[in-house]
Amino acid sequence: MTKLYAGVAAGAVAALMGWTAYSIYAARADDPFAQCREGVAAGGDIGGPFTLVSETGDTVTDAQVISKPSLVYFGYTFCPDVCPLDNARNAEAIDILEERGLEVTPVFITVDPARDTPEVLASFTDDLHPRMLGLTGSAEQIKAASQAYKTYYKQQSEDEYYLVDHSTFTYLMLPGSGFADFFKRDATPEQMADRVACFLDAG
Repeated sequence: MTKLYAGVAAGAVAALMGWTAYSIYAARADDPFAQCREGVAAGGDIGGPFTLVSETGDTVTDAQVISKPSLVYFGYTFCPDVCPLDNARNAEAIDILEERGLEVTPVFITVDPARDTPEVLASFTDDLHPRMLGLTGSAEQIKAASQAYKTYYKQQSEDEYYLVDHSTFTYLMLPGSGFADFFKRDATPEQMADRVACFLDAG
């Protein structure tokens, strides 16, 4: 009887593994960007509608911001190291793509709207890339945008020079289809450019 139960359990596990493998294969077969993705799958419910304020002081929507392929990053200008390094890396990837004839917009959304005014954002983004767009807004607007992109941020203290904990993914967003993939901090500019180019070529 024990052998029977073991055999049934083994069969169930094998069937589950087979179904999982089939599901992944089927999902990838229907995915025109499957060869571009680093992981098994991407897409889903990351991204969505937002209304924010640009570094020029204009109110903008997600449709206006993501009008071209975009690399979107959530951070803040007072960040001592991570944000400048990540966004400098993103800017370098943008330049590599431009050399290949591909135009992608770098977008920086602050998670520190109290300090990151449009003027502060303009100074920050201008130093990194001439086409980088900085976005701020009310605390409620920033929270809504962060929730849409499934990002995390939390102010560490009430001190004058407080830091903000935040997630550090960079999101590739495509107009019309939305979220395509994300990049971790260890991705190099060349790796980012190659993967972004793959998506744009496949699209």
